[in-house]
Amino acid sequence: MAPKKMTIAEKTIWEDAGKMLAKAERDGVETAWDRLETQTPHCKFCELGTTCRNCVMGPCRVSDKEGSKMVRGVCGADADVIVARNFGRFIAGGSAGHSDHGRDLVEVLEAIVTGETSDYRISDEGKMRRLAAELGIAVEDRDLLEVGRELLELLYGDFGSRKREVAFLCRVPEKRKEIWRRLGMTPRGVDREIAEMMHRTHMGCDNDAASTLIHAARTALSDGWAGSMIGTELSDVIFGTPTPKMARVNLGVLRQDQVNILVHGHNPVVSEMIVEAANDPKLLAEAAAARAAGINVAGLCCTGNEILARRGIPMAGNHLMTELAIVTGAVEAVVVDYQCIMPSLVQAAACYHTKFITTANKARFTGAIHFDIKPATALAQAKEIVRIAIGQFSRRDPRRVEIPGPSLEMVTGFSNEALLAALGGSLTPLLEAVKAGKVRGFVAIVGCNNPKLRQDSCNLGLARALIEKDILVLVTGCVTTACGKAGLLLPEAASLAGPGLKEVCAALGIPPVLHMGSCVDNSRIIHLCALIARELGVDISDLPVGASSPEWYSEKAAAIGLYAVASGIYTHLGLPPNILGSKTVTDLALHGLEGLVGASFVVEADPLKAAELLDARISGKRLALGLSG
Repeated sequence: MAPKKMTIAEKTIWEDAGKMLAKAERDGVETAWDRLETQTPHCKFCELGTTCRNCVMGPCRVSDKEGSKMVRGVCGADADVIVARNFGRFIAGGSAGHSDHGRDLVEVLEAIVTGETSDYRISDEGKMRRLAAELGIAVEDRDLLEVGRELLELLYGDFGSRKREVAFLCRVPEKRKEIWRRLGMTPRGVDREIAEMMHRTHMGCDNDAASTLIHAARTALSDGWAGSMIGTELSDVIFGTPTPKMARVNLGVLRQDQVNILVHGHNPVVSEMIVEAANDPKLLAEAAAARAAGINVAGLCCTGNEILARRGIPMAGNHLMTELAIVTGAVEAVVVDYQCIMPSLVQAAACYHTKFITTANKARFTGAIHFDIKPATALAQAKEIVRIAIGQFSRRDPRRVEIPGPSLEMVTGFSNEALLAALGGSLTPLLEAVKAGKVRGFVAIVGCNNPKLRQDSCNLGLARALIEKDILVLVTGCVTTACGKAGLLLPEAASLAGPGLKEVCAALGIPPVLHMGSCVDNSRIIHLCALIARELGVDISDLPVGASSPEWYSEKAAAIGLYAVASGIYTHLGLPPNILGSKTVTDLALHGLEGLVGASFVVEADPLKAAELLDARISGKRLALGLSG
């Protein structure tokens, strides 16, 4: 029986998305929702995580149901082993993605300190010196580039196999580090943990589900406290530490009279150069000669978040808006780096005058124009890309252009440094507000869109419900766009918060929902939790905090969720990972981890029910700290 076709209202809550979905139908452009319908219903074995393709004795399908003849695969692995193997590899994939992003920033730092590039530079010298000193590098009376070279070598070491623990564990409370040591969870090196996970899940290796999952947690921690944290901190050093600023959001940021370039992906190395090139006087003159009023750069997904937080570059949309942005007919070029980029964008771009341009050899797309961008030549290559976009402006068909609008304002750019600055340089005012119950706790809402869920309905539903309960919300990644479009990233949104949070927001001049960056910048949030825990002399698991990814879809989101739980943060997911085929693995994720690391996962599709669960958790942690619930 064919699945019921979703209406536009069932696909999204947004007016701009709805208009573009209708236009996509008229223009004959296929979207993620269309493809989801053709894939439904999904394979039940795959949904449960009980299929194994790790060798060619299979593929195998197993079941833990009583009376089933498929209890074990050909090698003898049961549902517990197969589900744990699959989840471990899922976590390894997510950890590799964010950590490889971090490695790319280390390579750019190397190009700077060795003189290979003049296109990139150290933008926040003070942060680099503070960072080096925190990691035990002498900085006083030393040349900046000399400090940079030593920092470079130390951080490269975090990807290797020779350390007992990664460098940023210096930020972790001692109580938490002792838990990791006792459980064998201490992350030693990014590549080491990922490689060991692939080895453990080879046939004939780790056939104990709990053991595999412990190493999955260690792998995720190597991402959160090393790979991702390196990516965040070096992005600040190289491109500048974010500070609060006004910006604009939704598809209305596209300009009818300008050359529109969308940057998409996750790494700011390319998008920063595109922004530089778009402001080049010669290229602006070329755009004017092509009868364009200017060159407009806007962001999608996390590359968008990076330049949004640092430069205030407008944000066109999140994951499920990427195809729809092209459908406006107003985009001259989409320039991508890697991660969360739908292959379908090549076909969508081909339906219009849009050029689809790739810039990373690890993310090639058949049918795209490819530039292998290197630090030594990045700006010159970026100018070539912008020139291609200018050339496409005259090929735009005005009859096919529809830009929904207008765009909306939001406040972005709350790094930990910016947050501390807003508090007068100390966490004390914030902690006093927590003790007084004006801010009852904190929840990070992070991650993606998933076409299985009405776009952004869960992200927004949870954010609104939490701020009503005097819980300050921190957002990264695709949730940023949702909250920006809903007006929650403005100080005036404090009128929607509970009385205590409203008072605090008014005193500090901040929104009740704070934008903390891209999804790699969830490392800012676990670092902030560590700072608060150290200030109070407790473990992270003792804090009135929580995390959530209501509409997640990716391996990276699972890795983020697992490193949050392993760090002691209760974490909500709107959809379950593919582990329900094993009672052992499911029970460990939902219950058993609580006894091991002081936190666990909870799965709840209803955002209002999820808010109640997070609120109850925060109340319990407040009472345990001797505060009012």
